[in-house]
Amino acid sequence: MKGMALHWQVIIGLILGTIYAWMSVTWGWNQFTLDYIQPFGDIFINLLKLIAVPLVLFSIISGVTSLGNIQQLGRLGIKTLLTYVVTTMVAVVIGLALVNSFKPGEGSHNELLEANRIRYELWKNDHGIQALDDIHLMDDPARADQVAQLRLESPEPNEWVKDKLQKAANTKASGPLQPLVDVVPKNIFLSLTEMSMLQIIFFAIFFGIVVVGLPEERKSPLVKAMDALNEVFVQMVWVVMKAMPFFVFALMAGQVVKAAGTDPEMFQQLLSFLLRYSLVVVLGLGLMVFVFYPMVVSLLVKDMTWKRFQSGMRDAQITAFSTSSSVATLPVTMKCVNEKLGVSKRTSSFVLPIGATVNMDGTSMYQAIAVVALAQFHMVDLDWSQQAIIVITATLASIGAAAIPSAGLVLMIIVLESVGLNPAWIALIFPVDRILDMCRTVVNVTGDGAVSSIIAASENEFQAP
Repeated sequence: MKGMALHWQVIIGLILGTIYAWMSVTWGWNQFTLDYIQPFGDIFINLLKLIAVPLVLFSIISGVTSLGNIQQLGRLGIKTLLTYVVTTMVAVVIGLALVNSFKPGEGSHNELLEANRIRYELWKNDHGIQALDDIHLMDDPARADQVAQLRLESPEPNEWVKDKLQKAANTKASGPLQPLVDVVPKNIFLSLTEMSMLQIIFFAIFFGIVVVGLPEERKSPLVKAMDALNEVFVQMVWVVMKAMPFFVFALMAGQVVKAAGTDPEMFQQLLSFLLRYSLVVVLGLGLMVFVFYPMVVSLLVKDMTWKRFQSGMRDAQITAFSTSSSVATLPVTMKCVNEKLGVSKRTSSFVLPIGATVNMDGTSMYQAIAVVALAQFHMVDLDWSQQAIIVITATLASIGAAAIPSAGLVLMIIVLESVGLNPAWIALIFPVDRILDMCRTVVNVTGDGAVSSIIAASENEFQAP
């Protein structure tokens, strides 16, 4: 498989993992799978978590310092960043609207949903997020016995758990601005250890802004160091991705076996969930590419019609679909924006590279849909305050998303943990991630072209080609 493209290797790993999972469920190999196959999937999750936090930290710092002199750039820099943030938030909100409307995670049999919920409750209890809830499964006596047995087998909360519960109670009793206070870290090393992503993002932005304001002779070494560190962690992602086919096989087999148990029908329900989830994601991405971006551009840019914008971005979209990388597509995007949309090179050379770093509309939408769909699949109700956290976290985390294939999967761990969900659930959506990654990169690149057109028009640097 050495000469085969990575995405084909991953697809083969997914197929083999799915086939093996079916054989394990059907022929009773589950214990062997959980003992000797799943641990390699757990290693993969640990590697992603290892990379995720420093990747976000140094990517954001590198992106902010790439602005150069913020005072000199002034209006253009602020306008560009705000526009990218707004489009990303719109994408996340659209994704949440779709996933709450179609509810792709709720279409499975009650037995599978209830079993998933029980596992989630036990995971929460084990990780100290909160004590087990009453999940109202007592109508069926057999299922009531199952829940009772699982409760007896679950560990009693330790002192660390009790401390977390006490802190949660204190938070509820605090003032209305406490969430704002919690965003500002008092110890960045503690925030890094606990993966408190909003605090890490705050520190990264604050650090980057201060670095930009330093004299050139002091700023230059720091900027180079941050860029180098960012590149190191990007390369770490690439190294992990080279072994991804094997990890995908193990992760897929282990998680599916754990979710389906010994029931082949449950296995079919998992595949049905993936189809529903994928359709919702593709619908959301399609709305961004074919409705939202063309509509906004046609309203804000004179003489820019839907047809002209779509035809102008077509080459970049095709390249993005094939490479799954915003950075790899950047030269094609700049050519399309300059030659076919008429954006000046001065504007595109500033807006597009920043967009390749901080503008991940498709990735953010996909994360929002995936997190809520996975919560639905485990009978977890996310209230509007938690979904607001998803909007904020997905938007800010997208700033640190490396513009490489499957980087969004790394950052989904952050979004899942921000609302107290199990990061290992990403294994359930892994089978379709590669194809959806190609689709969401098209959205990212199209968003870059739309924002560069809007900024150029507002700066009077937009000319008809």
